[in-house]
Amino acid sequence: MSAHDTIDQQVKTHPVVLYMKGSPDFPQCGFSANAVKILKSCGVNDIFAVDVLQDAEIRQGIKEYSKWPTVPQLYIKGEFVGGSDIMTEMYQNGELKTMLA
Repeated sequence: MSAHDTIDQQVKTHPVVLYMKGSPDFPQCGFSANAVKILKSCGVNDIFAVDVLQDAEIRQGIKEYSKWPTVPQLYIKGEFVGGSDIMTEMYQNGELKTMLA
């Protein structure tokens, strides 16, 4: 299975997917830590997290899949939402909580 197929399967079979550096318990960068904090603040306890540091093909593949250059990347119900900055903005204006409801 290619990295693209793996990513496609992950985002389509899990309601909330976060591609990040590290894990929700041990984020390896500030942006990933922020993304996890925002999701938990929205009441999401079941985050399907993919540590891009563990797999170079996924790390590169996710950037091509979303056409977005950075990690973390959030997917909700198969749809690309954005990175840490977009998540912060959507959290502050209430959009993210609505999407997750």
